[in-house]
Amino acid sequence: MGEFFLTGPGIALIILAQTLAVVAFVMISLLFLVYGDRKIWAAVQMRRGPNVVGPWGALQTVADALKYVVKEIVIPAGSDRAVFMLAPLISFVLAMIAWAVIPFGDTWVLADINVAILYVFAISSLEVYGVIMGGWASNSKYAFLGSLRSAAQMISYEVSIGLIIIGVILSTGSLNFGDIVRAQDTGYGFFGWYWLPHLPMVFLFFISALAETNRPPFDLPEAESELVAGYQVEYSSTPFLLFMAGEYIAIFLMCALISLLFFGGWLSPIPFIPDSPLWMVAKMAFFFFLFAMVKAIVPRYRYDQLMRLGWKVFLPFSLGWVVLVAFLAKFEVLGGFWARFAVGG
Repeated sequence: MGEFFLTGPGIALIILAQTLAVVAFVMISLLFLVYGDRKIWAAVQMRRGPNVVGPWGALQTVADALKYVVKEIVIPAGSDRAVFMLAPLISFVLAMIAWAVIPFGDTWVLADINVAILYVFAISSLEVYGVIMGGWASNSKYAFLGSLRSAAQMISYEVSIGLIIIGVILSTGSLNFGDIVRAQDTGYGFFGWYWLPHLPMVFLFFISALAETNRPPFDLPEAESELVAGYQVEYSSTPFLLFMAGEYIAIFLMCALISLLFFGGWLSPIPFIPDSPLWMVAKMAFFFFLFAMVKAIVPRYRYDQLMRLGWKVFLPFSLGWVVLVAFLAKFEVLGGFWARFAVGG
């Protein structure tokens, strides 16, 4: 039996099982993310939130998903039917396949490639096409305006995210997530992670991740008070569910990236406690909690404020940080505090 898994069909079966395991983890997590998001928002507003379906309302997300699945799919007259149906599928699939290179442990990764960061960055850049296609194919000026807003917003903040990641790459000398995490394993636990040498960029990355995923206070592409739900306004049933699922999966992916790039991934915060994939999951859950709290307590930006923040504040700041880190890493300032090539690569 062991020899079978060394053959082509056996290897394909192993890869299929691993892929299904990653998909199952993400989809099951999605149920808890939506539930947690609603519960946190309700607690801040002194409401109860979901509390009817299942114990403590835990099955409310399942009920909502079933409701969307069984509803009729309404396609607007005059819309491009093929593109209209393809857009939410693209948003969902692209958000899902980015997880192929996300490691949860030292060997717990589906595809351990040397250019993992470029892979994730390329996939996240393509996700904007699903939004643009949905807005254009709806044959509605409101949906189209929302999709154009999303395109401008995502492009603006992807530039800052890319420059912030370059700073981490300069410190590590590798594009592999595993190498980046191992470079943070200095024996000092929490204080050996990249959040300390790259402290200003942690805040910029978090805020840019909010804008990149159209998350409040930067949810201008789907601002109900201004655009009547934006690019999603003509969607219902399963296509709308795919859009929402893709958005939450992308948010969870950003939580994973923050954990890997700045907070040690699966590494334990206390040196004498063993490392574990559970640490990675716990860190992702913590950062999603912060995403939910920002949604609940921060008022929405105006669109001109959003664009000014991205191009006039974040872009020059992150670009200057890349130059500074390159200098600090090259000359190994503070004993190589910003240069960990020997550890990571």
